[in-house]
Amino acid sequence: MFRHALAAALLLTASHAAAQCVGTSYIDLLTQDQLAQLDQATADLPYAEGLIWDATRDGKAITLVGTMHIYDARLEPIFDMIAADVLAADVVLLEATPDDQRALETMLAARPEMVMITHGPTLPDLLDAQTWAQLSKAASDRGVPGFMVAQMQPWYLSLLLAIPPCAMMDLAQGIRGLDAMISDLASANDIPMQALEPYTTLFEMFQTGTMEEQIDMLRLSLVSPEMQQQMFVAMLDSYFSNQIGRLWEMSRLAVADTPGLDPATGAAIFAEMEDMLLVQRNRNWMPVIAQAMADHDRAVLAFGAAHLFGDFGVLQLLENDGWDLARRD
Repeated sequence: MFRHALAAALLLTASHAAAQCVGTSYIDLLTQDQLAQLDQATADLPYAEGLIWDATRDGKAITLVGTMHIYDARLEPIFDMIAADVLAADVVLLEATPDDQRALETMLAARPEMVMITHGPTLPDLLDAQTWAQLSKAASDRGVPGFMVAQMQPWYLSLLLAIPPCAMMDLAQGIRGLDAMISDLASANDIPMQALEPYTTLFEMFQTGTMEEQIDMLRLSLVSPEMQQQMFVAMLDSYFSNQIGRLWEMSRLAVADTPGLDPATGAAIFAEMEDMLLVQRNRNWMPVIAQAMADHDRAVLAFGAAHLFGDFGVLQLLENDGWDLARRD
């Protein structure tokens, strides 16, 4: 379940991924009762549908784009819909700019302890043999050798395992999703870019737990490869049908399908992840957006689609701040 929440957040993160991330959708396996529960969960969710929105206030305009962090050929028409907005923007706001990504790479090279266990026992010492064997196999399926996995911090390995093998090849080769397509266009045309948050934000969030807590989360991330593939197919389908709220609630529903996990415990963990990955960050972004719009007349905001919807989504927060919103797609 933990992996489902991470995958949904990271997703919302030549069409190689689309060609490989195919098969049975998790939604097709749900019972009628589960489908009804999913429909009920999304019925009153603010801004549950739509990937592209226009926000206007006092003569200023924002184009908001819910992105996907892996590449799929179906992103091309979405990109075409907003390319002119990028070219007309005074500034493009992203979760991380190309400069941020380079700075992060430099930091990790200089400070491997940010993601690796550099002192003390490694994962084979901290885990039972069966769990270590499962993790090693899951990482190997993603092209990561066991000696590297052994030294990864548990939270970082959880992030890695949130990406199914069908999408790993593109990421390893540097083929990225809609965020990168937008930043490439902005870079090529000298459109200024700004980050919504420091590039260390997610690292700092995930490193707050103790080693024991991180290992507990890592154990929860161990679901069958078949189920993870089914979840990812469902996530892709939900994204391209503009049903982003349904995508997130589907991940919440998957708690009940996680073997050996008490539903109440799973629900609590999911709520904690939701608050950390979405709610807190959305709130922190609002002053950054406000300052950008005080300085500029037109902006493009591009971030993972999971940040758009809900009572504490960026769209609702903008509405609360007096912006008029209109769905474009």
